[in-house]
Amino acid sequence: MNYTLKNESIVAYNESSEFEFPKYTSQLINWANQNAQGTRPKVVGQMSELFPEFLSSGEEISVENWRKWYIEKYPDAFEKATDKIFAQVQNLRNAIPLIDREMVMHFVEDLVINKTFNGMYFQKAILASLAEKKGTTYRLATPSEESVGIDGYVGETPYSVKPDTYKTMGRLSETIDVKMIYYTKTKTGLKIEVEE
Repeated sequence: MNYTLKNESIVAYNESSEFEFPKYTSQLINWANQNAQGTRPKVVGQMSELFPEFLSSGEEISVENWRKWYIEKYPDAFEKATDKIFAQVQNLRNAIPLIDREMVMHFVEDLVINKTFNGMYFQKAILASLAEKKGTTYRLATPSEESVGIDGYVGETPYSVKPDTYKTMGRLSETIDVKMIYYTKTKTGLKIEVEE
């Protein structure tokens, strides 16, 4: 038997409740939290460890007992997380009035033109620097070479240039049968790993 259990049903079956937020407020708080990192494990604990610990604590399993158990372990977590997130909410509150249509237009242009260009420029910069290290030439791939996963050549060797996160993306269906160059963005530039 296959079926779907919706979030609303889980809440109902668990006899718990969820706070109803006015439109857009939850998204803004979540955005502020991402910047503030207010609900990171160092602030509120590691939920993937804490909840199983609660389940095996011998307490009756209920949302109220979970709340009580959690607060005993982390009595200041709600305050600390709230302070971090609310500071970011204040920052957003101060920034939003500065945003006008012209600024949004600049944002879109910067994203589409500059950030895309600089993202593509990594490939050229990486291939050029590798060629310099190897004492040879480089060139970017042609469209037909790109279609088989080649981003460029250093000497006669074809390479595919990918961010390091590409290694962990097992869901990708493409198979690239050339040498790989992985890069990691750092605050000061790029860390580059060349497959030999």
